Amino acid sequence: MLTLRQLWELSLYQRSILIILLICNALGTIYGFVWYGDQLLNTQWYDLIFVPDSPIASLFLCISIYLLILNKQSSIIEGLAFVTLFKYGLWAVIMNIIMIINNHDITIMNVFLIIIHGIMALESFYFYPRFKISMLSLFISMIWILNNDYVDYFFNKYPYYDFIQQHLNLVAFIALWLSIMSLILYYYFNKLIKVKLFD
Repeated sequence: MLTLRQLWELSLYQRSILIILLICNALGTIYGFVWYGDQLLNTQWYDLIFVPDSPIASLFLCISIYLLILNKQSSIIEGLAFVTLFKYGLWAVIMNIIMIINNHDITIMNVFLIIIHGIMALESFYFYPRFKISMLSLFISMIWILNNDYVDYFFNKYPYYDFIQQHLNLVAFIALWLSIMSLILYYYFNKLIKVKLFD
C-alpha cells in the first residue's frame, strides 16, 4: 500500500498528471488575465507586467510544468513560480476573508477566489520537490516580488478593490510580510521537511 508521500512523489513524475495540471493551470491563467481585463486596458504598456500578479504567478507555474514534461528545468522560473504562487495565492485568500468580514457578506465570487487562490498556494508546495533551488533564483525572485510590492503600493497598481484603497497601509504590510515569508520558505522548506530526498 503506497503512503500519501509516495503517491505525491510518483504523481510529480507522471507525465499524464503533469499534462492535466498544465491544462488546468493554463485555463486558470487565461481566466486570470481576462479577470484583469478592464484594469489592463487602463494601464500604460510599461506597467502591464505589474498588474496581473496572480495570472503571472500561474504563468510561471505553467512554464515550469511544461519544462518538466520536456525533462527540462529552469531554476529561475521555478523560483519565481514558488514565490509568487505562495505569496499571491495566500494574499488573495486573506484579502477575500477580510472583505467578507468587513462587508458582513459572503458572495459566490469571494468563495470562488478563495478556492482558486488557495489551490495556487498549495501548488507551490506540491511542485516544490521537483524545483531546483539556487541562490540565483532566490535573488531574482526577491527582486521581482519586492519590486512588485513597491510598484503596487507606491504607484497604485494593486487590483481594483475599494477595500484595498481604504486600507492601503494594512494591505501593503500584509503583502510585504507574505513576500518575505515566501522567500524564506522557498530557500528553507526543503531543510524543514526534507522533501528533496526523493528528487
